[in-house]
Amino acid sequence: MIAVLAACAAPAAAGAASFEFAPAPQNDLNRVYRVDRSTGEVGACQFQLKEGGVGVTICFLAGEGAGPQPAGEYGLMPSRHEREGGIFRVNLRTGEMSICYVFDDKVVCTPQAK
Repeated sequence: MIAVLAACAAPAAAGAASFEFAPAPQNDLNRVYRVDRSTGEVGACQFQLKEGGVGVTICFLAGEGAGPQPAGEYGLMPSRHEREGGIFRVNLRTGEMSICYVFDDKVVCTPQAK
């Protein structure tokens, strides 16, 4: 009986969402941020038109402050500021927050604070 329960629980754990996605609040920017829910690492991607053809997806890797953080439960929270290109990274366990944005082709984040 325990083996059956363990076998049923394994696929559910493997399918657990490890990323969260949210758009930048800026209403004329087609950028979407992603955060690894357990490590807090942040990245972003956006669409870019390509002259005379199909567009491309441009992605920005984690730079300063956007890499893995102390283990936690992280999420993304866009502000309601329509000209803001960045997004809040929040640690739902500690209440700490930082602002993440694209700078020099990398996602960077401010130090976490309460």
